[in-house]
Amino acid sequence: MYENSVKQRLREGLPTVGSWINLPSPAIAEFMADYGMDWLLFDTEHGPYSEEAVEDMIRAIKGTEVIPLVRVAGNDPFLIKKVLDRGAMGIICPLVNTAEEARAAVAACKYPPEGMRGVAGTRASNFGRDLDDYFERWNSEVLVACQIETAEALKNVEAIAAVPGLDVLFIGPKDLSASLGFFGQSDHPEVTAAVNRIVQAAKNHGIAAGYYAFGPEDVLRRVDQGINFVACASELSLLADAAESAYGMIKRGLSDKREG
Repeated sequence: MYENSVKQRLREGLPTVGSWINLPSPAIAEFMADYGMDWLLFDTEHGPYSEEAVEDMIRAIKGTEVIPLVRVAGNDPFLIKKVLDRGAMGIICPLVNTAEEARAAVAACKYPPEGMRGVAGTRASNFGRDLDDYFERWNSEVLVACQIETAEALKNVEAIAAVPGLDVLFIGPKDLSASLGFFGQSDHPEVTAAVNRIVQAAKNHGIAAGYYAFGPEDVLRRVDQGINFVACASELSLLADAAESAYGMIKRGLSDKREG
């Protein structure tokens, strides 16, 4: 079992940056892992992932320094256990609205006595060959992030942030802005105030704030804001930006040639 360098950096108050992976393609994971991010997150909430696909994605970045994380489809101990058994070093749990729900997510991630994760010899523990060491170290290495993405969660954010074992309050700006009545308006004053409130709650309780940023400039802006767990968009967004830039340049050049 290797150390969770992302969790260690967060403990030290240092920024960590990664990207979402929406498509269950090991080739994409392998390719992306060469670009110096701290973590990659495989999105089983919205992406078409099977259990086998999650394992293949994690296997594809084995041997790199990139930490594999998974956004689970829901706050369900069965779903959480499955991705951790495949080898994920942490999860993001969506739609956490109360401290009770946050405690449930933490408990599903950790072994007794701190939690309720079942013990088994799976890929995560080298198919049981390293189970004793894995069990001993796991609770201090697993990263647990809960998404604060609704008005209800915002109301309860201080209580959620105070839950023992929680590492990150993660802000999903699209869902949060939609819940507040300002979909897609991440810079609306009420959305900005909500983000600031979440960041402050994380600081108040000694944990990290997280954010899904929409590009490199937004990443740096959020780090300056005191957010230390930041997603630089997804592989699809990065591909779309590159394709738009390339083909936009081509179309403009061809248009200029025709006019000339």
